[in-house]
Amino acid sequence: MRKLRGVLSLLLVLLFVCSCGIESSEPVIETEPEENLPKIAYVPLDDRPNNARCMEYMAQSLGYELLMPDADLYATRLNNQPLNANGSTCGDRAALCEWLVRQEEEGCDRYIIFADQLLSGGLVSSRDMSENEPVTLSDGRVMTETELLDGILALLGSDSKNKVFLLDTVMRLAPTVGYDKWTMEDYTNVRAWACVPRAECEMTPEAIAAGYCTDAKGEYISPEDYGVSEETLSKYLQSRERKLQLSSYMLESLEGDVFRVLMGIDDSSEESCIQKNEIEYFESRLGENDALLSGVDDMAYKALAKMYLEDIAWQGSEAQLCFFGDNEDRPASAYDFRALNEILADHFEYFGLKETEDAELIFAVLTAPRDEGKKSEYLDACFDAIEDAFEDNKAVVLMDASNGAYGEELRDRLIEDTELGKLVSYAGTLDLANLTGVALSHGVSRYALLKNGGDTEYTQRGYERCMADVLVKDLCYRTVIRAETAQYVRDMGGNPDNFYDPEIDENAVLDFTVQRMEELAPEVLDNLRSSNFICSLAPYTEAGWGGIELTDYCFNWHRTFEFDFNVYVGNATDLH
Repeated sequence: MRKLRGVLSLLLVLLFVCSCGIESSEPVIETEPEENLPKIAYVPLDDRPNNARCMEYMAQSLGYELLMPDADLYATRLNNQPLNANGSTCGDRAALCEWLVRQEEEGCDRYIIFADQLLSGGLVSSRDMSENEPVTLSDGRVMTETELLDGILALLGSDSKNKVFLLDTVMRLAPTVGYDKWTMEDYTNVRAWACVPRAECEMTPEAIAAGYCTDAKGEYISPEDYGVSEETLSKYLQSRERKLQLSSYMLESLEGDVFRVLMGIDDSSEESCIQKNEIEYFESRLGENDALLSGVDDMAYKALAKMYLEDIAWQGSEAQLCFFGDNEDRPASAYDFRALNEILADHFEYFGLKETEDAELIFAVLTAPRDEGKKSEYLDACFDAIEDAFEDNKAVVLMDASNGAYGEELRDRLIEDTELGKLVSYAGTLDLANLTGVALSHGVSRYALLKNGGDTEYTQRGYERCMADVLVKDLCYRTVIRAETAQYVRDMGGNPDNFYDPEIDENAVLDFTVQRMEELAPEVLDNLRSSNFICSLAPYTEAGWGGIELTDYCFNWHRTFEFDFNVYVGNATDLH
């Protein structure tokens, strides 16, 4: 196997400034949207990086301008954290509704809207709201949640030029730890109770809710057997039924060709759990342009990719699917509800991909090793396949679904033996339920753009920002620094899942993490700066990566799970 092409020692030395990030002496550009780009009005699920900054990068990579409300309007705050401007811990439903009205008045015709945010103030609060709560608009009008939804659907549905992606979720098995009164013990116990198999029932929301508490034999599932109090269970079930009823109402209210629905399955189980009948019900109500897929934190990416494919009249493509590790016929984690190869097949169908043995687009998927003694063989096969594909001028998507099974060896080989910047897309150590959607959304849409001849300096920089963001976060923060930072927080007497419970010096935590980033990020950025990337597939053409700069490090959810920064890149260079 050849080593990484390019001589890393020729790269300019990275400069580090703790308050700003990792700088590049190569020129970078603070990208502004080009004129007359198609605009997408986007109501995010919440303010985590996947749903906010990373979506801006992806929109740029596909030649869109993403319009978003002020972050405070869709932010989520965990216990004891500073409240939003609306005085709450969740998004401002009234303000978001009015923002959407303004976008329509200003002529926008593309929308991606998370129902959980619009109706519940975000994903986390949708799992916690146990009662319907009226919405008060700025003019004093009071609307129920369904009236608010009716108004938005009527407004956006009245313009036949609109294309509206409505994103919704199947509520996960247990609520969010650290929000309201929910503890880790609550999460563990409620999830165990919810995993008990349920019996099939009539496909109505009322019948589904009526069967929440009985098992496959029709017998009552005692919460006490799982350490769940009646009070806790009651609140959980009320929240679950509210969510089910709102989702059902939305599906039954849609008319015309303007709307597309994408539903995501969150934190599930192989068992015929409490989600089973909900999933079957939603599938029975979806239309021709709709889908229900595994994953939630990747849903915005999937909707954006699907919108782009529709906008360019994509006719689908052949793709080669290569597994390494021999575990593709099992769920990638305990939170998936189906085997990895089945989840990939669902996503292939959604994006119009037909699996074949030889194609220009290759998905290389590394699974956990079925045989622990063959780890090195699996890795060798994976990296050989990637190198062969590069030599054959093929587009490669790399998906690490191994759940950390290969440890430091995988990280080292990615950095040392792989031209990371030539990958069309990559996804690795984030929630495994979302890996497939992340990898395919970016990979399929980038491939389609390269085949369609639509790459520009603007879209190239968007692609490079996407790649630098995910690779640095995955290979530096998620696989190494996150655990170190969590331990640093514990040593301070704090809680890695919430820096305000109890409150600690977050600046000290940030300084620690940035110092570690100084040590680890340069090797990933060096790899990228010495890489070439595919800028056309018709005909096949490459260009060189330019400068990369990371700035504005932050823990925007005040916990160690997410770590964010801004990525600036320069224009393409001559081949390296």
